[in-house]
Amino acid sequence: MKLVFAFLFLTIAFSVSAQDQREFSYTEGDTTYTMKRYVFMLLESGTTKSKDSTEATHFQEMHLAHLNKLAESGKLIVAGPFEGGGEHRGLLIFDVETVEDALKLEGEDPSVKTNRLKMNAFYWWGAKGTIIK
Repeated sequence: MKLVFAFLFLTIAFSVSAQDQREFSYTEGDTTYTMKRYVFMLLESGTTKSKDSTEATHFQEMHLAHLNKLAESGKLIVAGPFEGGGEHRGLLIFDVETVEDALKLEGEDPSVKTNRLKMNAFYWWGAKGTIIK
């Protein structure tokens, strides 16, 4: 039952206050939770395919260099490929103000510029300070 109330509270809090801010806190009992809005991006296969393994390797190296640059800037906080390939290639989580900011940053990726990857981004709320190990 506690979970239902927490879910209802989060739903109301999101609809009332989340549109204009990136963080909010709420208290349940003696615990305070702080939520933060991030941008979740799904990278999917584009229409351009590499003609050979040398070209594919070259674009993968440029793609990884681009992601490393974003991570070093602190704007990209999670990145990784999906196992098995397929249409869904990987995910990125950005710590930026807007979806448009994330699309602009990842739009500079050589694999996106050449339509090897396409982007789908939206807001995602996560617990502030969450660490993935």
